[in-house]
Amino acid sequence: MNRRFDVAVVGGGLVGASAAYFLASRHRLDVVLLERGRVGAQASGVNFGNVRRQGRTINQLPLAHHARAIWGELDKHLDDPCEFLVTGHLKLAFDDEQMAALEDYAPRAGAAGLDLELMGANAVHTRFPFLGKGVVGGSFSPQDGNANPRLVAPAFGRAARRAGADVRENTEVLDITRTADGFALETRDGSLRAGTVVNAAGAWAGRLAQSFGDTVPMTPRGPMMAVTEPLRYAIRPVLGTGDSSFYMRQVERGSVVFGGGARVDVDLDNPFPRPRPEHLLVQLGHMRRLVPSLAGVQVIRTWSGVEGYMDDKQPAIGFSPNAPGLIHAFGFTGHGFQLAPGVGSVVADLAASGTSPVPLESYAVDRFAASGDAR
Repeated sequence: MNRRFDVAVVGGGLVGASAAYFLASRHRLDVVLLERGRVGAQASGVNFGNVRRQGRTINQLPLAHHARAIWGELDKHLDDPCEFLVTGHLKLAFDDEQMAALEDYAPRAGAAGLDLELMGANAVHTRFPFLGKGVVGGSFSPQDGNANPRLVAPAFGRAARRAGADVRENTEVLDITRTADGFALETRDGSLRAGTVVNAAGAWAGRLAQSFGDTVPMTPRGPMMAVTEPLRYAIRPVLGTGDSSFYMRQVERGSVVFGGGARVDVDLDNPFPRPRPEHLLVQLGHMRRLVPSLAGVQVIRTWSGVEGYMDDKQPAIGFSPNAPGLIHAFGFTGHGFQLAPGVGSVVADLAASGTSPVPLESYAVDRFAASGDAR
């Protein structure tokens, strides 16, 4: 078996699965998606599920807007429900310094196309009476929301297969080499060739990049997540603290999903981070401070995953400077879920035409070499 494809996508997270879908459905290219386990089983399936633009760096907002448009049309692309809800995202301040940061961010985000509603203490408590007394204000992004991360990437994988992509799960890529007309890929199931390779391998993508001389400062870490027993549904918006130390959302079935704070380091050769009970106690303290009525709630499950964190908190998206035909899309530093379908769309356009509908200069892989940060 040595079949040739137009594009080989390495990594079946939400970025890779959506890239394969857009490559097959929009551009009609012959694409193979190679996933070492199951599509959506790593970071894309175990994250918080936040579909937010609020709080992103200003340079990320064009890409976030592009992604938000796709989130709003999931029914057009997917046959499966993903529980995407436009609930709004409420970022809360507990002191004057945090409120000042929200007030500084809002006009800059507005100039970049994201309208935010600033609220003082009286307004935020009147509108959201479940909040704790320590909240002094907030910033509300009405068109942000949340979705079920366990559903989205697999749904894009199935959509990619229906569009004609060859989706191969449990297919680990062992080696990739440059050839005269593209790339040769060795997997546990055999060999294949491709004109273009998309590196969407998540926390493992740094190793693939390094093999082609693209060195990036990325560290694998595991977030700490948990979910409570079902409760009466009363908290519609996604909530986050101004210092990003805690975030929570209530699903319509009643359970509260929450996370934030410390993350554990991960060994990529033994990638099974475990939640820490002492950290859970800290998170529960944040929850009581944010929503006092949740004191005493029962936690029914905790989990972690493997995410790639970049030193400058910006992903690597775009062509390799050292290997023509190699496109990188990784390093989302714990906030890639909302961006991912937009990144998949952009990557598909890059592979098909070499152009992107949104600016990608700040995500260039060689920015680290230029700054001396590569290691």
